[in-house]
Amino acid sequence: MSSSLTWTLHETWPLVDTSATRRQAMTPADEALSTLDERSLVEACLANRPGAFDLIVERHRRLVYLLCYRFVSNHEDASDLSQEVFLRAYRGLRNFRGQSSLATWLYRIGVNICLNRVSAKASLGRLTEAIDEREFADLRAESVSERMLRDERGARVREAIAQLPRKQRATLILRMYHEMPHQEIAEVLGSSVGAVKANFFHALGNLRKILGEDI
Repeated sequence: MSSSLTWTLHETWPLVDTSATRRQAMTPADEALSTLDERSLVEACLANRPGAFDLIVERHRRLVYLLCYRFVSNHEDASDLSQEVFLRAYRGLRNFRGQSSLATWLYRIGVNICLNRVSAKASLGRLTEAIDEREFADLRAESVSERMLRDERGARVREAIAQLPRKQRATLILRMYHEMPHQEIAEVLGSSVGAVKANFFHALGNLRKILGEDI
């Protein structure tokens, strides 16, 4: 693969749905790419086919962004980490063997980057944004007091999650927020299903200790 990158991730990319615009601007070559299955698309990337990796980014950018956001709870940091996930994926695409889905492989890269680059102390200092604001929640019927109470409770939960041990934090995020089955979490974390279940059990127990009656 060429070392130069033709794709870029803009500051607002996790929030904007560009699929309609992309469809309008698609060339016959783009349309051909869009019909490829996962393995064929990876092969197209390895063959330096223009637009192939752009399509991988388009298909998976939101899940990668949300994963990173759950670790840092900050839009700017999550965007930077997402960029790093796709950069590492681009450089390491030859190592993708297809034994798991491409999404699972990207989750694995994302979790490793988040755990290695983001300390609990740094996360605690920057837990400022609520994820529902990034998911276009309709809050018009919610009173100011209800909103403040929900935001306050959400901040406490995010701070508590940031205090969990690394594997417990990753397991809880993948299980609760991404609704992954235990087997897929085990594939992402490179552990056994039994270890995943144990980590999840201990994560919930530790959250209860930290939050008291709030959970």
